[in-house]
Amino acid sequence: MEKGNTSLARTRSEQLVETVAAAFKSPSNNEAIAVSDGSSVGTLSRKSSKRLMMAASPGRSTSGGNKNTHIRKSRSAQMKFDLDDVSSGAALSRASSASLGFSFSFTGFNMPPDDIADSKPFSDDDIRNSQSVISMVVAAEDLEAGTRKPKFQTEPTLPIYLKFTDVTYKVIIKGMTSTEEKDILNGISGSVDPGEVLALMGPSGSGKTTLLNLIGGRLNQTTVGGSLTYNDQPYSKFLKSRIGFVTQDDVLFPHLTVKETLTYAALLRLPKTLTKEQKQKRAIDVIYELGLERCQDTMIGGSFVRGVSGGERKRVCIGNEIIINPSLLFLDEPTSGLDSTTALRTVQLLQDIAEGGKTVVTTIHQPSSRLFHKFDKLILLGKGSLLYFGKASEAMLYFSSIGCDPLIAMNPAEFLLDLANGNINDVSVPSELDDKVQIGNSEAETRNGKPSPAVVHEYLVEAYETRVADKEKKKLMVPIPLDEEVKSKVSSRKRQWGASWWEQYTILFCRGIKERRHDYFSWLRITQVLSTAIILGLLWWKSDSSSPKGLQDQAGLLFFIAVFWGFFPVFTAIFTFPQERAMLSKERAADMYRLSAYFLARTTSDLPLDLILPVLFLLVVYFMAGLRISAAPFFLTMLTVFLCIVAAQGLGLAIGATLMDLKRATTLASVTVMTFMLAGGYFVKKVPVFVSWIRYMSFNYHTYKLLLKVQYEHTTPAINGIGIDSGLTEVGALVAMVFGYRLLAYISLRRMKLSA
Repeated sequence: MEKGNTSLARTRSEQLVETVAAAFKSPSNNEAIAVSDGSSVGTLSRKSSKRLMMAASPGRSTSGGNKNTHIRKSRSAQMKFDLDDVSSGAALSRASSASLGFSFSFTGFNMPPDDIADSKPFSDDDIRNSQSVISMVVAAEDLEAGTRKPKFQTEPTLPIYLKFTDVTYKVIIKGMTSTEEKDILNGISGSVDPGEVLALMGPSGSGKTTLLNLIGGRLNQTTVGGSLTYNDQPYSKFLKSRIGFVTQDDVLFPHLTVKETLTYAALLRLPKTLTKEQKQKRAIDVIYELGLERCQDTMIGGSFVRGVSGGERKRVCIGNEIIINPSLLFLDEPTSGLDSTTALRTVQLLQDIAEGGKTVVTTIHQPSSRLFHKFDKLILLGKGSLLYFGKASEAMLYFSSIGCDPLIAMNPAEFLLDLANGNINDVSVPSELDDKVQIGNSEAETRNGKPSPAVVHEYLVEAYETRVADKEKKKLMVPIPLDEEVKSKVSSRKRQWGASWWEQYTILFCRGIKERRHDYFSWLRITQVLSTAIILGLLWWKSDSSSPKGLQDQAGLLFFIAVFWGFFPVFTAIFTFPQERAMLSKERAADMYRLSAYFLARTTSDLPLDLILPVLFLLVVYFMAGLRISAAPFFLTMLTVFLCIVAAQGLGLAIGATLMDLKRATTLASVTVMTFMLAGGYFVKKVPVFVSWIRYMSFNYHTYKLLLKVQYEHTTPAINGIGIDSGLTEVGALVAMVFGYRLLAYISLRRMKLSA
């Protein structure tokens, strides 16, 4: 009987092995793999399959291999098996799992080995083997109940091996009388493979962000020296859809919620092959993966708007990039401004992302010791020069080999930053530097008898170049383990848009209305418009146009309406592009949408909101002032004001897009609007010929003439020397301004270097 039980257990175990093997060979291995034997035993997580795939990854085999083989307990509810379960073959032996090339362990397996041995359903070797690694994920019902976050997506991604050799970068500083070249980077070499996290460390001004922007394709490649390759291919625009770039500043719309922010990013960036529902589901998945489900309906917030915390904001920025399943992920100081625990979670998040087969590069300013040990590779910069490149775990050994040891127990990151700054107060002085001090070289001495920072920096650069640089450069010459077909994918010159032009327009239009509705319907703006309307209605209360004096008074009211609704939209529209410049640069650099789709959506999404307040204004003023009480004149007056507003907006957009500086734009707009107002035909009746052309460029002038025509075309042929004609000329002029100013704004945006 005992032999029969053993045979039955082995048979069921082998069936389970075959089920798992078949599931892993199936194309849909990115979903949770159900493992069942009569009843549901558990599921294999995406992370489990990810670890199996990454176990042989070249990127993790050297620096991160040990990390991938240690036992990790699943956070799922611990599954306990009694003796009968073990006897029936529910456990998977090490010998069986080894045949698949990976190992498993039961989470929460708490049966004492002695008890199992007493029952003797297997041999002693089988019992020992049954206590090996199995990573179990939450059962399907836990996921449906929302009690468990799904693991990071591991759908196939193009592996990209990043290499850069002797990279240099210079900027030209233009002075009043001369120009000067300044070296920012001096011969930086390094590499990072899929599955690795490369940290760029160094003091402020050492060139970390410049190097990150350079290898991330955010700088003009023509000013870069050296070699920079992705899968041994040069940079191409195709890579924009494969790169995620998280900037140091959290550039997000403050009035959108976390869910809306990630949903719009998914709709714009994910490929066209996915449906709208699939893209929205991806956004929800990322929210749960990043632990943002509790704040998904909270506004992002900003300087004057309460919103999510700093750590949550940073995770939203990361989610904006990982939502496209990028091959390369670049982050600029993702832990700045975060407490140590939140920073640790963020870096752990990066490690999880890298383990999915992605290449991660991040700058880090001053990490804690726990953060430092989570990096696979390290580049240490000082004054734009390379002080160390290699495994992060071997950095201390290297500096010890060149005579630099910490004299007190300290964080490795602090020790390395002290060296990069040339500060060796708590560091043993290498004998070569000590000899310089003893000789009495004045340039090498300081007041405390130690070498100056400049000499320390020179020594560290020379030590790296003589001891390590050549060996590392030889490693960079080794071909990457990819076939030519995969390599050629990164050299495609064709851009890949995530949505059609019309889809981009509609998405951006909806996003614009949601973001700016709070500004347009603020109590301050409504109070401003309504209070002005009431004051005007009281001053011109039931004015009479039958007498010449009353006619003059009403003409003054009409001129003020033309001026007010010319002045107000200009100074509102001026802020449009300068305020969104950072967001526009970020999204355009990632190829989220075409500039034409953004421009049209941005200008048209303002119209519905901009035309509500003028309606309220005219409803108050028109009837209080006693203007022509008739439907046709009222609606023609409203249309005239609308045309004036749209034309004035165009001028504001053109000025803002051309200058992209609020102070200069406001100054220019003030002078322009004042000139248009004075030339509007109310203050000056006879304008000198050589400046008379100004009034024909003034939307105030054309609006004023149209308002006079609407009110008095059947009363008098001229008012204050301004003739009342058909009005077609004025309408044509305003329409030309509507399109002409916007065309100028679009050309100005197109000429700007929004992204490198």
